[in-house]
Amino acid sequence: MYLYHYGLQQLPFTITPNTQFYCDLKSHQQAAKVVLTALKTGEGFIKVTGEVGTGKTLLCRRLLSDIPDFFKTAYVPDSYLNPEELRRAIAQELAVDTQSIEGEHQLARALQQRLLEINQAGQSVVLIIDEAQALPEQSLEAVRLLSNLETQSRKLIHIVLVGQPELDERLQQHHFRQLRQRISFSYQLTAMNAQETAQYIGHRMSVAGYNGAPIFPAKVVTAIYECSRGIPRLVNMLCHKVLLLAYGEGRHQLCLNDIKLAAEDTDDVTYRSRTKRLILWGVLLISGLCIAAGALLTDYLPWEALS
Repeated sequence: MYLYHYGLQQLPFTITPNTQFYCDLKSHQQAAKVVLTALKTGEGFIKVTGEVGTGKTLLCRRLLSDIPDFFKTAYVPDSYLNPEELRRAIAQELAVDTQSIEGEHQLARALQQRLLEINQAGQSVVLIIDEAQALPEQSLEAVRLLSNLETQSRKLIHIVLVGQPELDERLQQHHFRQLRQRISFSYQLTAMNAQETAQYIGHRMSVAGYNGAPIFPAKVVTAIYECSRGIPRLVNMLCHKVLLLAYGEGRHQLCLNDIKLAAEDTDDVTYRSRTKRLILWGVLLISGLCIAAGALLTDYLPWEALS
């Protein structure tokens, strides 16, 4: 690959979530803060949503390391599970021996007993479910019922639902109103802005071992941001491809043509040349001026003159 060419120790822009490359973006900071604050105040249900590629799985992994030791964590990354499979996955995360357990009722009782044991040891459980928008309807109901488990003073389990915006759409359905009303804290992850995109690229290159002069010029970073709309996964894909292109030609410096070629080879991105961007901004500016002029005419001309 191009590691030796650029003096890297590892690939900087893989799309596999890797906490070693975690970049503390503002949106992720806020999401983590919301979740940790909700847990400290004893809330039962927390929801975090974000578009595809905005780093939800990486956020889950950060939370697993940042949640205080007072809490015992359970992580379910695969949400395509029926109620029994979901309970079994949670029980296994909490060190319940499920091999000898048969049937949903016995499994539910074993899970409840384990939650009580953890509570008696002075801890609470935090369950993080990734890709929660894919939970089957009955499994979502099972999650709600699980949240009912509590002592007189506190919840036995706190549940963090992490998913795509489709999760919000599902929860708006009438038959999910009980679950929806129990969600006390919510946060929506956003894409990176232009400045964060530059920070993100530099951070990943540094973690990968690069310590030379910058090879991503400002105009290239701007083009990557515009093509990717600031979505981390798309930024990774574009950066990997432009590094490959330059490596193939024996170059260290990247250029706009690299971005153009990478964008043409990548789904869900659109490359606009500088000329096209200027034309677009010109059209938007003229449209804005026309709207403003129309508003002024409406304010200052008599109604009779407009009729």
